[in-house]
Amino acid sequence: MSKQLLPVYDKPMIYYPLSTLLLAGVREILLISTPHDLPGFQRLLGDGAHVGLEISYAAQDQPNGLAEAFVIGADHVRGGPSALVLGDNIFHGPSFSSTLQQAAGRVTSGESGCVLFGYPVKDPQRYGVGEADDDGRLISIEEKPEHPRSDRAITGLYLYDEHVVDIAASIEPSPRGELEITDVNRAYLEQGRAHLQDLGRGFAWLDTGTHESLMEAGQYVRVLENRQGVRIACIEEVALRMGFIDARQCHDLGARQAGSGYGEYVMAVAERFGSP
Repeated sequence: MSKQLLPVYDKPMIYYPLSTLLLAGVREILLISTPHDLPGFQRLLGDGAHVGLEISYAAQDQPNGLAEAFVIGADHVRGGPSALVLGDNIFHGPSFSSTLQQAAGRVTSGESGCVLFGYPVKDPQRYGVGEADDDGRLISIEEKPEHPRSDRAITGLYLYDEHVVDIAASIEPSPRGELEITDVNRAYLEQGRAHLQDLGRGFAWLDTGTHESLMEAGQYVRVLENRQGVRIACIEEVALRMGFIDARQCHDLGARQAGSGYGEYVMAVAERFGSP
């Protein structure tokens, strides 16, 4: 994918969606947040050049729906494929990068206009739910259905072709006054150009939009990092593995935080990849 829209509402979560973008091979990012929060993100991330990214910023003045990201960011993504990821979603699992790049290839090749990511849940009535055929083509999408046709919840990660800007501009606000991302997805469904990528067993999708789910995510990350000795969503490490920066650059980034366990981890990663 060439470009990315990233609405973010929780500053400490920023590194998780950022790492998702890097794993997908995305380097041009438009970070969308509230006017109040944007300066904090700009101070934290700058232009992203230190990890091989190009980050720009835009404000969403009112919570007018996820699909408004493609209205706000029309000039950023127009003319090419793009993606949308929510700032409060965590994705973690084996071969995630190859899964993302394979899904992105469907869009860039024209095989699909839209790729959604489905995750099996025990209570699909609480989510937007997608149903796909044996080839992964989306055949239905429902919002919080009383009788779900599938147990695949639609996660907060979406890949689109170049037509998404026009589709988002054409939809009408829902009864709650928002431009709904489901209406964008339904437009691709009606065209027969939407796919559902199943994340399946062994994968973790965490939506941290509530205090309870945020605590659960924190426990998951803490246990995994302590047990395996790795850092989830270490953007310096991901940038190095993706070839966006070299080992010396990575080591220098760690050295700037040498007094912390995080900085020491980044330097150790760089040293394992090659002498800085």
